[in-house]
Amino acid sequence: MKEGLRVILSGGGTGGHIYPAIAIADEIKRRYPSAEILFVGAQDRMEMEKVPQAGYKIEGLWISGVDRSFNLKNFLFPFKLMSSLSKSRKIIKKFRPDVVIGTGGFASGPLLRVAISKGIPTLIQEQNSLPGITNRILAKYANTICAAYEKVKEFFPSEKTVITGNPVRQDLLDVNDLREEAIEYFKLSRNRKTVLVLGGSLGAKRINKLVETYLKKFQEEGVQLIWQIGKLYFDDYKKYESANVRTREFINRMDLAYAAADVIISRAGAGSVSELCIVGKPVVFIPSPNVAENHQAKNASAVTEHDAALMIEEDELTERFDACFFSLLEDERRLQRFGVNIKKLALPNATSAIVDEVEKLIENKN
Repeated sequence: MKEGLRVILSGGGTGGHIYPAIAIADEIKRRYPSAEILFVGAQDRMEMEKVPQAGYKIEGLWISGVDRSFNLKNFLFPFKLMSSLSKSRKIIKKFRPDVVIGTGGFASGPLLRVAISKGIPTLIQEQNSLPGITNRILAKYANTICAAYEKVKEFFPSEKTVITGNPVRQDLLDVNDLREEAIEYFKLSRNRKTVLVLGGSLGAKRINKLVETYLKKFQEEGVQLIWQIGKLYFDDYKKYESANVRTREFINRMDLAYAAADVIISRAGAGSVSELCIVGKPVVFIPSPNVAENHQAKNASAVTEHDAALMIEEDELTERFDACFFSLLEDERRLQRFGVNIKKLALPNATSAIVDEVEKLIENKN
């Protein structure tokens, strides 16, 4: 590998695009401490805050997606795209990257398109089982696609698609060893089953309402909760904090939350699914319907088809949740089977495998 390695990473809009990019950057810096790394994101999105917090420089593009409903802001899209392509050319000319990596999100489209046009080695990291439109277009021209699911080969050229998995936190590999610490940390009873409820950093309105509806039954069934409510809804639900209900806006020690859990209720974002496979606990997925092409349901289906989890769609919760969830909670054999089967789907060395592919691209160029 050459000295003075220079890498651009582009991805953002949501944590599902940002944190994989940061994990890849961290692994590159671990291998090549002198490497120069630059992020490119959308100028008004969360990456502009999260990336500097992780210790990396970032440039912002004036770019956003197209609203699927009629919206006057859509008329700005052609101008945003032209602006972003122009700025991407300037960034690449000035930084002179050896490789460009895209993890999805608005900014990765124009940035990778410019890199491809200039013959710079490019790699796409696709987190979902159903790729977004931007990555489907870019995949025709990118050198390598690193994916988490075999199903993406239906959309990408199979000869340059490598199944690596999604980058995840390495502190989740041995959470079962932290059970006692987790019980103490959350001040839980050792004699009750613990359900961990996850709705994402902002929160999930429908999941929070569901939990509120079933608080009495959870109590009757001897179940205690770790309830991650999310930033948008915490003030509405924090009043339910009790000896059996631990409410949190955000959980800083996810390793301990997973360690304490007997069953997990979760959205089905790509990063969450990958983490839950590594954790190896029984999961009930409630995919968000408010995402492009219903990709969370596709992510969950990629797990449930292996008899490794249960999925209940939002519009089925009223009819199915009571019978499905509480019968699962009482079925020890099924809980154990789910835990074993979901663990088989884990790809814990994803970040390292992706950077291996980055190295191959640079070596082939040289």
